[in-house]
Amino acid sequence: MKRNAIVVASVAAGVALAAGSFQLGRSVGRGGPASAAAAPPSAASNAREVLYWQDPMVPGPRFDKPGKSPFMDMQLVPVYADQATGSGVKVAAAVQQSLGIRTAVARREDVSSSFAAIGAVQFDERLGVAVQTRVPGYVEHLAVRAPMERVRPGQALATVFAPDWLAPQNELLALERAGASRELVDAARDRLRAMSVPDELVRRSEQAGNAQARYTLTSPIGGIVAELNVRDGAAVAPGTTLFRIAGLDKVWAVAEIPEAQAVHLDRGAKVRATVQADATRTFDGALDEILPQVNPGTRTLQARFEVDNRAGRLTPGMLLRLQVAGPASSRLVVPAEALVRTGTRTLVIVRRSDGSFEPRDVRPGADLGDRVEVSSGLEDGDSVVASGQFLIDSEANLRSVAASLADAPASAASSTDRPHAGGAK
Repeated sequence: MKRNAIVVASVAAGVALAAGSFQLGRSVGRGGPASAAAAPPSAASNAREVLYWQDPMVPGPRFDKPGKSPFMDMQLVPVYADQATGSGVKVAAAVQQSLGIRTAVARREDVSSSFAAIGAVQFDERLGVAVQTRVPGYVEHLAVRAPMERVRPGQALATVFAPDWLAPQNELLALERAGASRELVDAARDRLRAMSVPDELVRRSEQAGNAQARYTLTSPIGGIVAELNVRDGAAVAPGTTLFRIAGLDKVWAVAEIPEAQAVHLDRGAKVRATVQADATRTFDGALDEILPQVNPGTRTLQARFEVDNRAGRLTPGMLLRLQVAGPASSRLVVPAEALVRTGTRTLVIVRRSDGSFEPRDVRPGADLGDRVEVSSGLEDGDSVVASGQFLIDSEANLRSVAASLADAPASAASSTDRPHAGGAK
């Protein structure tokens, strides 16, 4: 009896289960509760518009159907309309924070194109003088006996004996003693001047009553004896340069200036010079001249800076650190880290007013250290990405966006040349 009851109960349960399954199938077919439960996922999937599908590991090609990636063993992922708008790419605020994206504003600033250079001290050739004799004679005594000696203005350099000056001086003295006319005496004086006899020597002859043939050569300026071309007892001829004196009141600091900086310099630009070996010693100067010659090896030009040296503390051969003040101008500048240099192009990532990001070609100008001038491609007030732009590149497929800006969309090539997963060829 119990066994028969168990069999009857099992049959009844099977009949009830079959009836329930039949009723459930009818309700699904008529759009019953099961159909209503399935509707929300479909509506949710249609709420966001899909632009295309892509392989997240190879984001360049675009596909118009979902399926398996032909490059990787993974499914294609959709790119929605709210993720990419036009040429820009939107990145969620949470993603921006996690990527550490930092932006900066392009601003116009008054920038001085000052730069640093290294210059070597040289004599100012315009201050040099030559000491010569205008008459044949002999050097009786040499007061300065070695080159590079410092001399003062009026300091004795050498004593020269000139026998050719004796005859015209004796003639002048004879005319004066004889009481000759004023015209004859003046003519005799003119002859002495023509022979370059110093007026001081003529006065000494008149005071002593006899001709003077020894005279002293003195330094016309203060400086250094750059050349010494005579010795004691040497015979000298008219026009022979016995000494060459280099002035030290001002010196030249000669520096190699790159072409890009030299074109912005004007004569008279101010410079601050500091001794390389002693930073406490500073001097003021100005740009004297840029030599019209380019060094083909370094592509630089030589610039001469005139530096004040009245104290005489600078000598030729010293190295100076020069801070050259260039002209100030208004320039549009951005942080140097905002530039993305590809080798053939220079890009920045611009944050648009709707919060999306787009790449933009720019033309960089002068390098200002931690800032760079932008001569074209940006406007004053544009917001650029200063940190995290390479992560945006990976996240938002910068290359494909840049290609679309150049009228070379990859989607057309992908849809025709690439096989599609999920029903693809």
